[in-house]
Amino acid sequence: MSVPFLHTESQVGVPSVSEIYSSKLWSGLTLTKFDAYLLLESPQTLHSLASSIYGGGMDRIDRAVNIYVDKHFASDDPAAEIQARLHHWRVPTQRTAGLLTAVKLSRASIIEQETDHAVVFCCTTAGVGNSARAASSRTVFSAAYSPGTINIMLCIAGQLTPYAMVNALQTAVEAKAAALQDLGVKDAENGQIATGTTTDAIVLGVSGSNPDGSSADKIHAYAGTATKLGDCIGRLVYGTVTESLLAGEGEAGSCLL
Repeated sequence: MSVPFLHTESQVGVPSVSEIYSSKLWSGLTLTKFDAYLLLESPQTLHSLASSIYGGGMDRIDRAVNIYVDKHFASDDPAAEIQARLHHWRVPTQRTAGLLTAVKLSRASIIEQETDHAVVFCCTTAGVGNSARAASSRTVFSAAYSPGTINIMLCIAGQLTPYAMVNALQTAVEAKAAALQDLGVKDAENGQIATGTTTDAIVLGVSGSNPDGSSADKIHAYAGTATKLGDCIGRLVYGTVTESLLAGEGEAGSCLL
């Protein structure tokens, strides 16, 4: 596991060499930390399935951006806010998925692994300031947007069927909930074990090819926990959620329990 940006500093707006993480298993896949955002770039256009407010749904993306904002951030049009920031940073607005987070970007955890004719890459920023348990009684609101607390960027070099992509998201969310359970994270309102936070988001990107861009050796029809691919997804999501949360321990106002 790795938190590559935890103890690095750079000139504002300019990434240093130490703030560019290059995948060891997927040539050309990079994650760059700027002072205000993480930029994940793929050498191949990815089939995507995402809950991100910008570039979400089913789409095709070349990159994903996780943008840091103050925890009190609120916007009537967060997609327009993201687009404005992308323009300002000269990041292409097309084929881009955009996330917002109130978690310090230095706490981003990265794990990657090769499994069953695929490479899985996962980057998570996680905080639990607004932890919640699904299906429990709690305060709810009309539709509104606030920055994501657990943001997961999950990329797979390989070929998956559309239903396997949905299966992969299901496995990832289950793994996130398992990590919170094992850490003893509780719903901030009712004290029950949390399954997530009220503002989590996830981006899944699938290349449809091998890491080098050649034709995929296998078509994955499933990505549940009984498959090698699903097992890998679960372990990487679990590991990055756990590591990012533990990296925040000791910060002012940070508490897992």
